[in-house]
Amino acid sequence: MRRVVAVVAALALAGCTNAPPPPLVTTDVARTEPSRAVDTGEIVVGVDSVAGGYNPHKLADQSAITTALAQTMLPSVFRTGPDGVRRLDRTLMVSAEVTSAEPYVVTYRVRPEAAWSDSAPIAAEDFVYLWEQLRDAPGAIDAAGYQLISNISASDGGKVVEVTFAKPYPGWRSLFGDLLPAHLLKDSPGGWDGALADGYPASGGPYSLRLLDRDRGEVVLERNDRYWAEPVELDRVVLRRTDVPGMVGALRTGHQQVGLTPVDADDEPLIEGLGAEVTTSAVPRPTVATVLLRPVSEAMRESAVRRAVVAALDRAALIAAGTGGGPAAALPADALVLPPSAPDYAATRPSGVPVKPNAKQTQQLLTDAGFAKDTAGVWARGGSPLTLVIAAGRPDYTELATELQRQLTEAGIQSSIATPADPYRSPEPVDLLVGPLPADSDPATTLAGRFGCTATAHPAPSTTPTPPPTAPDPTANPLGYCDLSTDEAIESALTGSAPVASVLESVEPRLWQAALVYPLYQETDQLVTHRTVAGVAAGPPLAGPFAVADQWHRRG
Repeated sequence: MRRVVAVVAALALAGCTNAPPPPLVTTDVARTEPSRAVDTGEIVVGVDSVAGGYNPHKLADQSAITTALAQTMLPSVFRTGPDGVRRLDRTLMVSAEVTSAEPYVVTYRVRPEAAWSDSAPIAAEDFVYLWEQLRDAPGAIDAAGYQLISNISASDGGKVVEVTFAKPYPGWRSLFGDLLPAHLLKDSPGGWDGALADGYPASGGPYSLRLLDRDRGEVVLERNDRYWAEPVELDRVVLRRTDVPGMVGALRTGHQQVGLTPVDADDEPLIEGLGAEVTTSAVPRPTVATVLLRPVSEAMRESAVRRAVVAALDRAALIAAGTGGGPAAALPADALVLPPSAPDYAATRPSGVPVKPNAKQTQQLLTDAGFAKDTAGVWARGGSPLTLVIAAGRPDYTELATELQRQLTEAGIQSSIATPADPYRSPEPVDLLVGPLPADSDPATTLAGRFGCTATAHPAPSTTPTPPPTAPDPTANPLGYCDLSTDEAIESALTGSAPVASVLESVEPRLWQAALVYPLYQETDQLVTHRTVAGVAAGPPLAGPFAVADQWHRRG
């Protein structure tokens, strides 16, 4: 107490004098910038969109995010190798081989330990489910091979699957990729239309889905602890929606390690500014941006009208609108089946198919079809103007659809733009569809899937095949197109009775003349990889970087 009183007295005395207080002695404290610990178990990928559905077998769901999720979580019997050739995926399969020529039977043996992340076995049920859905559903990808199947039987607890075909099918290795968990989807609300609309209920791959947040634009994939094969090194892969300036900034600060997104000519200098910190490469997607002229619609039923529309188009302007002068502009598509990045690709577009607006040709074709221009300069027949509905196959195709509408307006053809959730199954009529068409490494399957009639019957799952139909099914492909004069040749390529190269040589000119599809360019992403990660590569042809996501890891 005496000490406290003494201190107080001293302070009071000091306050009554004019002497300055003693100098304050300070010690310099080292200052450091706040930093976030590097998470070496995580790779963050900047992407342009995480919007879905996410069903890799539906045309309406085709996108980079859908491919990424399928390749990291869905099992496939065969996968594309570095040389573009399909090889048996031995993490899933013991074997797959043709075991009978007459009838044509392929026997699949699934590894006993292969299972979904909820512990349900990957087995015959999953094969049957995919077959039943793809053989019937409009807007399905590469349905032709599944339509050749007449029966599927199982043994050994579903781990041995025998698939019987109504006809030989040399392209059978293209089947049963991206198998789906039948036990969770077969009775799900919404059926096939709702399958994978909001995510994945289970995984059969090295990663599983932890989070899918469309509003925040983020998808989190975590290591699948129930994966039976060798586990991946990373704890998680995060896909984060961003634009190119945001991606460049995040790569510079270390908040992202990889970027995979379409870029235009204005974006390329931003990426180049990252210098030696990153490596870049153009990655063609397995899709070709295409204008589909759907003969199943009333307005486009006549070949002359479809050809008149093609003659009105400025192809270079459409490509510029879709690519912005980015890497995709370097891959213009001039064939109806093979994409520009395919090793055997060659242009097949005849010289008579215009690439610049040809007003004389449009006028001649529409006049011959009974149309005439009214006082407003609009083509009409019987007092009704020619009015077309343009559907954008994805939200990012809206700008391309707008350019298409502008060109039609200049030619005197009225049009409107619609954005149905699934333009291939829209209850409203769709005359022109601007969107991605998938490209398969088996050209016979792609040819039949785009232009063929139904390959065979749609039999019920039983040991007795149903007799073939008496008439072709006009909904067998995304165009709603069926021409028996070309279908015989198309089926001969599909079943191997004729070489696919010779069939393409004879059929493609006739399909160009029919003006059914007008390919523009192969969709292409720019892959940007920071030096702090390894194993990230462009991936096998038509597969992409996520096909090798199990090899990704951080340096140091």
